[in-house]
Amino acid sequence: MDPKQEMRNDLAAVLRWSSRLNLHEGVDNHFSAIVPGMDDQFLINPHRRHWHDIRASDLVEVGSDGGLIEGDEPPEATAFFIHWRIHINCPHARAILHTHMPYATALSTIAGGRLEPIVQPALKFHNQIAYDDQYQGLAVNIEEGDRLAHALRDKRIAILANHGVIATGPTIAHAFNDLYYLERAAQAQILAYSSGQPIQRIPQDICASTFEQMQADRDDQAMRHLAEIKRILDKEEPDYRE
Repeated sequence: MDPKQEMRNDLAAVLRWSSRLNLHEGVDNHFSAIVPGMDDQFLINPHRRHWHDIRASDLVEVGSDGGLIEGDEPPEATAFFIHWRIHINCPHARAILHTHMPYATALSTIAGGRLEPIVQPALKFHNQIAYDDQYQGLAVNIEEGDRLAHALRDKRIAILANHGVIATGPTIAHAFNDLYYLERAAQAQILAYSSGQPIQRIPQDICASTFEQMQADRDDQAMRHLAEIKRILDKEEPDYRE
């Protein structure tokens, strides 16, 4: 299959799956990926279309000037400035998923909030999360996009104070796998906090060694996770590929 069409399929699949998991917020939030073989064009979900029934053909292609290359309507300004500035300033971020998903966003509202090593999924993100602790309003200009990119730097994840999260990766599969497990880890943490009981944290040396163990399986898990999502969608909602 043509690599760009396969990327369209992957992006549509994770958008639909994220809607099923309630990781979206209304008709906001955005997922993007650099077009295969290019460095200055990216695919992104269209302006304020719900993710529930998004199709591969609905995704729009945008250039470095924000101009529409393919599609009916360019993304909103915040989508362009967040995604494009991170894409060009953070070369590892070939795919960028930005959401206001419930539990990770709740964590972003806690003063000094950090993802704590209290469940195994959290160890996937040992030393991989950047924290932007000062909310600065909507990202409607290059300066704010560059500020978020600088906050992320070489990390896979950014937790944005009072805002939400950004998950990045070399592929859509990697970024989505991180997004999924980040929300699960944040959910466990918020539920643990709500118990009012003392929190049992995993020692830092165990965090580091377990993180290294997880790297051997990271590629396979991410690719198979996405493959399983597409397998289910191929049976239940095959029009995502249209």
